Amino acid sequence: MRAAPLSGAVSIAAIVIVAALILLLLFEPGLPYRVAPSRAPLGSREFVNYLSAIVNARLFATGELDVLNNGTAIYAAELEAMRSAGRSIHLEVYLFLRGRAADEALRVLAERARAGVAVRIVVDRIGSLFTPERYFAALRAAGGRVYWYQPIAWYTLKRFNNRTHRDILIVDGEVGFVGGVGIADYWIGPRGRGLPWRDTMVRVTGDLVKGLQTSFAENWLEAAGEVLPEAEFAQHERDAPRVLPAEAGVGMVVNSTPSAGRSTRARLLFQVLVASARESIHICSPYFLPDRSLLAELERAARRGVPVTVLAPGKWNNHPITRLGSRQRYGRLLKAGVQICEYQPAMIHAKVFIVDRLWAVVGSTNFDNRSFGLNDEVNLAVLDARLAGELERDFVADLREARRITLEQWRRRSYGERALAFLGRLLERQV
Repeated sequence: MRAAPLSGAVSIAAIVIVAALILLLLFEPGLPYRVAPSRAPLGSREFVNYLSAIVNARLFATGELDVLNNGTAIYAAELEAMRSAGRSIHLEVYLFLRGRAADEALRVLAERARAGVAVRIVVDRIGSLFTPERYFAALRAAGGRVYWYQPIAWYTLKRFNNRTHRDILIVDGEVGFVGGVGIADYWIGPRGRGLPWRDTMVRVTGDLVKGLQTSFAENWLEAAGEVLPEAEFAQHERDAPRVLPAEAGVGMVVNSTPSAGRSTRARLLFQVLVASARESIHICSPYFLPDRSLLAELERAARRGVPVTVLAPGKWNNHPITRLGSRQRYGRLLKAGVQICEYQPAMIHAKVFIVDRLWAVVGSTNFDNRSFGLNDEVNLAVLDARLAGELERDFVADLREARRITLEQWRRRSYGERALAFLGRLLERQV
């Protein structure tokens, strides 16, 4: 007779626990970051060594760095590199979606696999939710190996919110690509209605490629249960010294994975650079949703006289609710003197961060809670005035096709937008 009340109590307890977990999922506050600005100049050896230590990333001479700023050029360069592979092709992407771009990539990958090249691919299961297993059948039959990151299963539920957002390609351990481009037709069109997406990748050669290989190795182990063989790291045998002359160009690959304490290296990288900026901060982000700590840091930078410019998507945005959450933050920044512009021709998906025209950060990290606290991310951080200058020229060109938002315009936004922005705040950690 007492079993029913007991069963009811257990059910209620289960509902309460599930509700609490959902609340944590949606509303867990971000970790507050308090950063003391570096006293050393951003181009100095002292600052380079400090930043390398704080994000736990090795320093490398930069080698050759080529900026690719549209999907057609990016895919052409990546396919060329893959066709020339003699030993290995390592690809990790958030989006691998059926279409012309993916079909062509699979044809090249299968051909190289049949030629004896080790083809290893990691694809995020949630990001590529509608890509079926059978889509990779021909590649697997040719000898290629494809694994899902966080496949949908009972044992991955506890990490459901963790995804690999890394977009990297490494060929023969000698050439690498890093940025925000996956494998999908978004980046090639057809032109119109927000397509093709405007994006940036950097082609890397030299010792920095080893850092990208390390990033891939981390998630290959998690997805495939296998440690990459020693041969994949043997190409560049000379380790870079811990201190390098800044004028020669120095860089690091910052791999970011959420820790048990909610901190990430990407988050540290971005806030330390913002806090230490003296001359300029230029941010291009498709999902600009800085948390309280980073919002305050950007305000402080602007109020101490550092010109801060943010470039975000306009009406063409693949996550419109996220855009509303982003626009809700504009007020504080505009009042502090931050310049905010919205790109008009198409969806802008580039993730580029330039500080003092010296430091350039290009990778997969957005200025949002998901990238800073939930996803696996990877960023190339380089002290190189030439690379920073090239990215700066692209940034200025994009600003010419953007609409500047004023404080008065922001204050006049509709009540409908304000209401939907509240919904965006609820969901911003999930998109």
